[in-house]
Amino acid sequence: MGWWQVLMSTLAAAFGVQTEQARRRDFTQGSPWLFIAAGVAFTLVFILVLVLIVRVVLASAGA
Repeated sequence: MGWWQVLMSTLAAAFGVQTEQARRRDFTQGSPWLFIAAGVAFTLVFILVLVLIVRVVLASAGA
């Protein structure tokens, strides 16, 4: 599996829209370490985006 497929599977799983066919493909063809790395990276990016959004909102509110 390529990085693009791993990324798309990770995003689909994170948002709960992963198809059964894609899930089966991931478990039979993909390396667990790729999905673990993609999941950790997605989580870190998600947290950083949330922190950035909160900072922007607080700055615009004058807090």
